Amino acid sequence: MEIKLLGALDYKKVEKVLEEKISNQEERQNILEELKQIEIARRSEIVAAAGRLSRAAGTVMDIVGLSENKTIEQNINFANRVIGMGHSSISDHDYCVFAIKDVSPIVEQTIIEERFASFTIKSRREADFSKVGYYIPDFYDKEGNILPNNDQLKQMYKEHMQALFDTYDMLKEKGIPMEDARFVLPYCYHSNILMGMDAHAVKDLIIKLTKTKYKNISELKEFGEKLYAIAKEQMPYIIPEIDKVSIKEKDSAEEYITSCIPQEKIFIEDKTRLLSVNSDNIDETILVSAIMRRYNYDKAKAKKVYETACELNSNFKQELMRKIAFESDGLELGQVNFQFETGLSLAILTHLTRHRTHNIITPDFVPNLNIENYKTPPTIAKNEELSSMYHNLFAYNKEVYDAFKEQGVREEDLIYFTLSGTLANAITNMDGKTLKHILSLRECTKAQWETRQMANAMHEEIKKVPGTEVFETILGPTCATQGICNEGKECCGKVYIYQKRDNNQ
Repeated sequence: MEIKLLGALDYKKVEKVLEEKISNQEERQNILEELKQIEIARRSEIVAAAGRLSRAAGTVMDIVGLSENKTIEQNINFANRVIGMGHSSISDHDYCVFAIKDVSPIVEQTIIEERFASFTIKSRREADFSKVGYYIPDFYDKEGNILPNNDQLKQMYKEHMQALFDTYDMLKEKGIPMEDARFVLPYCYHSNILMGMDAHAVKDLIIKLTKTKYKNISELKEFGEKLYAIAKEQMPYIIPEIDKVSIKEKDSAEEYITSCIPQEKIFIEDKTRLLSVNSDNIDETILVSAIMRRYNYDKAKAKKVYETACELNSNFKQELMRKIAFESDGLELGQVNFQFETGLSLAILTHLTRHRTHNIITPDFVPNLNIENYKTPPTIAKNEELSSMYHNLFAYNKEVYDAFKEQGVREEDLIYFTLSGTLANAITNMDGKTLKHILSLRECTKAQWETRQMANAMHEEIKKVPGTEVFETILGPTCATQGICNEGKECCGKVYIYQKRDNNQ
């Protein structure tokens, strides 16, 4: 695992320039160190300026100048004091981009769930993962003691994981697309990520990974500790707030649930359901809110003029909905909310989680997921030989998992036996604007097939809801809703069918 904070300056390029101009190596190194200190100081200046702005006299330019004239220690101490008073939002202005090398999807999924972060991740659909390597944990008992036969278990683990990667290779050689072959990849394979988040979110993430139950997963704790080391050097003003947080060995909500409700082995249904909506007439809620916004009417007045407009113009609802959705900022779509439940394989769970404007709940890795519950890609299911091999593989993986469990290995170390095809249940709340955005991407024929199944099912669920006759027409791929396609040479051609349809109307 390696984490690097990408700075405003590319120091390798700076060093190359210095080599051309300064022959003395020590002098070059001193200049580089000074530049690094200036960058650290600048971070503190910005955060301190934000802290001074709300109360100090003068314009924002005056306040920025004041912070620039303070020493780095003065700015750090001031920022510490403001953040310590609960005003952590001043650290939102210190934005950080991290290059993260060779972490497992356990780390990936954990950090993707942070709604205030941005990510770019190497695609398992497009990139070959046969040689990426994988995480090898030490094996501990439930009390957190390393097992006496740890070395033997690690060797067995490596042999098993290599066999899974060999199966991935074999499936590709048999013509199975990489996006389907990846379903056999264990959740220890190495992922590479670019992650962006502000210092406020960095602070919260470090606390989560090092001070809560997440620290019991060794890889997550190591990731959190590496972030802490970077923060201590680059964002020292957040360190006191991290240090004063007490370690919480247990999640009290989890403890209470498990004390009251025994856990049962379940099999996730591979289905998507609409659980609830916040309006009994979605179309009306959106369109009435558009009138309220423009004229500052109360709801009763806006509804009355809306009903009159509908009587005078039979196309009023359709035309206004399309203008809100495609020719305006679409804020009115945020007035409606939908809660969905969906069963997805871990292979594509990130496809849904990565959309940051919806609130999603996914299962924790501990207690372990039921690894007997998995998805079979159609390209494998239709081949009798490969299908049999695929099912035998998941059954054998469960046998190895059970063997490690019998050796006393704790659940936190067994998570890496989870395969990418394992099914998990997710619950999400989406407003209308987010739903429109997600379905425009995921109903496209270019989308991964399981994600597309989920998106199509969401759309069908919306159609069943009374009062969505107009709203549902703005949902779907852009070829269907707007007659445009952004896929260029990879366009499937459906856009021309829809264009012809619209021209004939």
